[in-house]
Amino acid sequence: MLFVARMDVVFPESMTDETKADFQVKEKAYSADLQERGIMKGIWRIVGEYSNISIYEVDDLDFLHATFQGFPMFAYMNVKVTPLAKHPNATTDDFFRQL
Repeated sequence: MLFVARMDVVFPESMTDETKADFQVKEKAYSADLQERGIMKGIWRIVGEYSNISIYEVDDLDFLHATFQGFPMFAYMNVKVTPLAKHPNATTDDFFRQL
């Protein structure tokens, strides 16, 4: 099953720049692992915001939720998940082959 997730990060104003930088390093490593394992199919930043859109392919909703909880910044994220289904007008079975 494919899902698109929008993640908006909201750090508390009291968080130090050093702590934010540490989160960013950990977040990058976790995201890279998800991509290497084929769970995260792609990630795009939203220009002008501390947000991203990413696509996930998983077989189980509990696994998807656990994946989100694994993000180091999860406590500071607002996550909106949308399930995706193939559109009948799609001209290819695999969007990712086009990239």
